[in-house]
Amino acid sequence: MLTVKIIGVGKLKEKYLRQGMAEYAKRLDTFCKLKVIQVADEKAPENLSAAEMTDVKAKEGQRVLAKIGPRDYVYALAIEGQQRSSEAFAAELDQLPTYGHSVITFVIGGSLGLSPAVLQRSDTQLSFGKLTLPHQLMRLVLIEQIYRGFMINAGRPYHK
Repeated sequence: MLTVKIIGVGKLKEKYLRQGMAEYAKRLDTFCKLKVIQVADEKAPENLSAAEMTDVKAKEGQRVLAKIGPRDYVYALAIEGQQRSSEAFAAELDQLPTYGHSVITFVIGGSLGLSPAVLQRSDTQLSFGKLTLPHQLMRLVLIEQIYRGFMINAGRPYHK
């Protein structure tokens, strides 16, 4: 069975987000083995220098990379990434196992984004548009789109 991992920096604090994640995790149980992994974020004051930002992202990136397997197919969520329609995303999810990818990993960075090392390790960068969304909310948006992709591939009416 396909394994889908969602790696997020920082704890999911809001109850409604945790409830939403739990609901979609339950729904995804039919389609894949889901692993939601939280790695610690770096405590950082508001006014960081460029060097301090780089350092924070590097430390968070090391924690993320430690959770990625050598054979994982990795999607890094990044504003600069490629946008896809839900149907195109579903087609990718459907095809990846055909090419030997049994673990698909999605990475959502912290408030400062992802380190260059994580972006380099990724197989593709995925964007949900130019809007800036809170990284915690992005987890819920992502898991919903993963579920939508499986429902499209199963020919079920959820997508409409």
